[in-house]
Amino acid sequence: RAMAYESLERYRTAYVDYKTVLQIDNSVQAAHDSVNRITRMLIEQDGPEWRQKLPEIPLVPLSAQQHRREEPPSAEVLQARVEKAAREAERRADVLFSALKQEGNDFVKKGQYQDAFGKYTECLKLKPEECSIYTNRALCLLKLERFGEAKQDCDAALRLEPANKKAFYRRALAYKGLQDYLACSSDLQEVLQLDPSVQEAEKELEEVTVLLRQSLADGSNEHRRTVLIREVDGDEDTTAVQSNCTGGAVSINQKPTSAYDFGQSLNAARCSGNTEACAELLASTSPEQLPRYLSTQLDGHTLSFIMQALDSHLLEKNPNLVYQHLHHLHTADRFTVVRLLQDKDTHHHTTQLFEHLSAVESAEFTKNDVQNLANKYI
Repeated sequence: RAMAYESLERYRTAYVDYKTVLQIDNSVQAAHDSVNRITRMLIEQDGPEWRQKLPEIPLVPLSAQQHRREEPPSAEVLQARVEKAAREAERRADVLFSALKQEGNDFVKKGQYQDAFGKYTECLKLKPEECSIYTNRALCLLKLERFGEAKQDCDAALRLEPANKKAFYRRALAYKGLQDYLACSSDLQEVLQLDPSVQEAEKELEEVTVLLRQSLADGSNEHRRTVLIREVDGDEDTTAVQSNCTGGAVSINQKPTSAYDFGQSLNAARCSGNTEACAELLASTSPEQLPRYLSTQLDGHTLSFIMQALDSHLLEKNPNLVYQHLHHLHTADRFTVVRLLQDKDTHHHTTQLFEHLSAVESAEFTKNDVQNLANKYI
């Protein structure tokens, strides 16, 4: 009908019918084009007040509009909607996360650690990769003496940030609460490696070293009290061995092929005080094999003897080999315990060796390499 009115040049009524069509189905492009065309003609014909001369445009009932055909949104439109919804969800999550974190921090300041724990837990539901929340919650768990859970939160933080000193420090406190003093000491040393100025870590390390020595001494006494003495066949007496050193001449195998051979040769050299023989033994031993050869026999006296042998005889001949031995030696079993319990003589010999090694010019290592290695010993 609109097209008929337009053909009869009844433009006002044609305009009304086209607008009615668009109320029913806004996607009819021909109606849009006709409205635009007639609008221009009416402006030319009636001037600026052309709208006032139009007949009333009837309102189409909503029930009729609901049956109009709509084009499905394009892929670009759908993608835009998804991205907008994601941005809005992220914004809301950020706002809620910040609010929960602040509430948790406020509870910590008030000493209400259980309430703070709850807020930080809600934070992690929103952002499970937020490292600081794990360390904050670990603090609450430490205060609540839930040391195992505190350690787990610190583990999670370190998986996200392997060099997070706060996570190392709080895990050390968790280990202390669990009475794992060796692991506690290791984490405290890691903190001081990352930041030597952390005085709290230094104080804790001094305290836990005392506890570690005490626990080792108690364990040693307990072991001596519970050890069983068994009779053996043969003519040898079953008296306790007072020392690993035996009298008489002992041959030293300079090319050991097993941990047993190496241990026998090292013990023979140490008992006779022969640092030169020890140096020759080390010169013929692969640095990679040294930790395995030492195995569980490493103690303070043995470590001190090895340091003297390396410094007195091997350093001048082959400083690169000395560096390699030191690079692998600290990975041996019991090394951490021996390092913590070393006496003044061992500390002196170790310090002296690293001072001499740092003065060596080498293409294999730098002074900075030596210093970093020394931190694992001194």
